[in-house]
Amino acid sequence: MADAIYDLVIIGGGPAGYVGAIRAGQLGKKVAVIEQERAGGTCLNWGCIPTKALLKSAELYRMIQKADAYGLSVTGASFDFAKVIERSRGVATQMAKGVEFLLKKNKVDYFVGQGSVTIPGMVEITSGEHRGKFFRTQNILLCTGQKPKALPGLPVDGVRVMTSREALAAKTAPKTLAIIGAGAIGVEFAYFFNAFGTKVTLIEMLPQVLPVEDEEVAKVLERSFTKQGIAVHTGTKSENIRVGATSVKLDLVKDGAKTELEVETVLVAIGITSALDGLTSTKVKLELDRGFVKVGPDYQTSTPGIYAAGDIQGPPWLAHVASFRAVQAVEGMFGHSQPKSVGIFPGCTYCQPQVASTGLTEKAAKEKGLNYKVGKFPFSAVGKAVAAGDTEGFVKVIADAQTGEIYGVHIIGHEATELIAEYGLAMNLEATINDVHHSIHAHPTLSEALGEAALAALGRAIHI
Repeated sequence: MADAIYDLVIIGGGPAGYVGAIRAGQLGKKVAVIEQERAGGTCLNWGCIPTKALLKSAELYRMIQKADAYGLSVTGASFDFAKVIERSRGVATQMAKGVEFLLKKNKVDYFVGQGSVTIPGMVEITSGEHRGKFFRTQNILLCTGQKPKALPGLPVDGVRVMTSREALAAKTAPKTLAIIGAGAIGVEFAYFFNAFGTKVTLIEMLPQVLPVEDEEVAKVLERSFTKQGIAVHTGTKSENIRVGATSVKLDLVKDGAKTELEVETVLVAIGITSALDGLTSTKVKLELDRGFVKVGPDYQTSTPGIYAAGDIQGPPWLAHVASFRAVQAVEGMFGHSQPKSVGIFPGCTYCQPQVASTGLTEKAAKEKGLNYKVGKFPFSAVGKAVAAGDTEGFVKVIADAQTGEIYGVHIIGHEATELIAEYGLAMNLEATINDVHHSIHAHPTLSEALGEAALAALGRAIHI
């Protein structure tokens, strides 16, 4: 016997789960969300939001240290690392309460515990105060997201070996830190810990930091990090990691040469894997692709009536993409609209300088054999950037050489993650670089670089 009957039960209350639930509630459906920890999931509690709080503290501390460049005198500036972490956790708590309010507002039943699909159309809560409850449902949406990928034979203890989750709860900053993996998570923590005095070594086995980003952007970021005091090792493998009582030793191997590094702590940021543990009983088989749940164009899995959205279905692993996918899945399953797949989306990294991009890199455009041209405009030529003292970086536009169709945009610099939105809209509307530069950009603003980069692709930039 079921304890309740629903139109939709969602397992996972992160950016896919809670957004999908709210949309279903707006459609007048009876919905339940089961989240094993706290509303908002990993992103809100142990990812996107608390890391941005940490990075803001780091950015502000760095600004104070260079106050004299702005004609200001600041003496005795210091920090309390525990309070920095405490503020971050407080921000996460505030946002989680906000999500709980939104679920209630949209008449979504919210349960804390682990959800498991026993058979198609039936979900059981297997942990927490609601353990043993069974829900019958017309549709099931799996949104359990991901968890950090571990290095084989290197158990996480939160002291000598950490993932991003343990780093977000650290009460003290290690004196020395090796970060294995220079994707978005790795570079953000490298910036954060370095800002508060940790000697950071950033290690990436691929040829560049931020491997998914444009090569020119990656080079600028590496130079900036090196200038900030971060030791960056690209094309380098971490081998023979030995965890001791007071330190960790590892071998850095590049081009056959081996160097030993000893640090207080290692932070593993080598990627993520789907959170599938306990999600289904042995009676429910879901087809997987490289460890991620395989879905069709309607976001339905290999088992009818069971859908999946967000990080659980594979890359891109981004909160805003997860939310988009969940809305598409919900609207499709209830016949509201034809589900859309992910098309143009922004990727953002929030270290300083920030990195943001959408569409093809120049390397990808070249590999596709496209006839393209590049427009690049530096922030050093933007009045607002000079006035603010944030001149590092550029805007780079890749466009069709004949039609001006925008293939990709790459920004590195202050507020890059805010600036990328204009080009995302332009690409979705199939605007050209002519359309972008014909849109009047306010002066003085950083956004002027967006229009000037479009002009640069036409060989007509005004201010360089």
